Amino acid sequence: MINAFELAADRPWLMLPAALDTLLSVADRQGNPEALEARLGRELDNARGVTVRDGVAIIPVTGPIFRYANLFTRISGATSTQILATDLQAALDNPKVKSIVLNIDSPGGEANGINELADMVFAARDKKRIVSYIGGTGASAAYWIASAASEIVIDAIGLAGSIGAACEVQLRSEGEGGKRFEIVSSNAPNKRPDLATEAGRAKIAETIDALGDVFAQTVARNLGVKPEDVPAMGDHGGLLVGAAAVKAGLANRLGSLESVIAELAGSASNPPRKLTMTTVKTTAELRAAIDAGADPLTIEVAAAAPVDVEAAQATATTAERERIKGINALAAAGFESEITAAIDTGLSVEAAALSLYKAAQDRGISLTSIKRDATAAAAATPPNTAEKPHISTKSIWAGRKGVKA
Repeated sequence: MINAFELAADRPWLMLPAALDTLLSVADRQGNPEALEARLGRELDNARGVTVRDGVAIIPVTGPIFRYANLFTRISGATSTQILATDLQAALDNPKVKSIVLNIDSPGGEANGINELADMVFAARDKKRIVSYIGGTGASAAYWIASAASEIVIDAIGLAGSIGAACEVQLRSEGEGGKRFEIVSSNAPNKRPDLATEAGRAKIAETIDALGDVFAQTVARNLGVKPEDVPAMGDHGGLLVGAAAVKAGLANRLGSLESVIAELAGSASNPPRKLTMTTVKTTAELRAAIDAGADPLTIEVAAAAPVDVEAAQATATTAERERIKGINALAAAGFESEITAAIDTGLSVEAAALSLYKAAQDRGISLTSIKRDATAAAAATPPNTAEKPHISTKSIWAGRKGVKA
């Protein structure tokens, strides 16, 4: 009968050492797989717990990961890539699901099946947005899956990394059944290498190294980095916490599960609307657009029309000349300073006229009196005749009698 420990030990793992030790110790202690399964009971059907909130499917990736739902998933409260693939496909096929969150808290798991699931996630992110959220641990096989998503968000105390493969082997002493012998065909000496020798362990290491290389290359593809950069990013198999994982490039940003769900739900329930732009040319048009309720982000100012500088200068010069001529036409004796001030300060003809009128009022002079005085002075001016009149007593007397003197 196959021993539970042997069943667990006879496969490569992508899992944190402490979690693997726990799994192997439980398997070793229980012995008979059938008895262990009877002790643990059976899983309930449809008990995966995938939920959908506001168009966001949350798929839990928790505990050790195995290829199939089997004895070991029940030993450790784990999940399987088989179930994860089914859940992922269901979310992709459901039209009500707009985006997906892989809620990860796992120390890793069995190498078998991980690459297939990661490839499925990588291909699916072109169909729907997929975000990996690492709220606890995203190590080894779990990180392999996480790296395939559109984005990785990690909690401030989350753990990410442990990029590499391992094989747990234990040499047992002779038991009650005596020595165990195994005959291997002569054309396949490496089928069962002797782990008691350095050469045997080196042969096993070649397989583990090859698996680790595939891991690193896949992570590099998923993250868009060079494969040779992955070991250093992952601290050569170590674990990085929160912000350190982001800084190293193992995650995109810090966040919480609720913030990720709210963000994805918002983008799903509120698709970007097409904005209608309003073009304005003047300040008056801008005020009118705002008063009409236009979104300031949709208002654009029209490009200024090209200006003919020479024509503008000529127009300005003509206007200035006309202004000065108009002010000078208002000139009157005694108001020279007001006329000069009106020209120097750029007053219009109308404003200059008002200024002169006020100055005249301040002096007690009205425009009517100025006009009347000017007319009277002109009438009193003697005609410019060549012969001045001669006045004498004789001439006056002759005039009375009608006799020419």
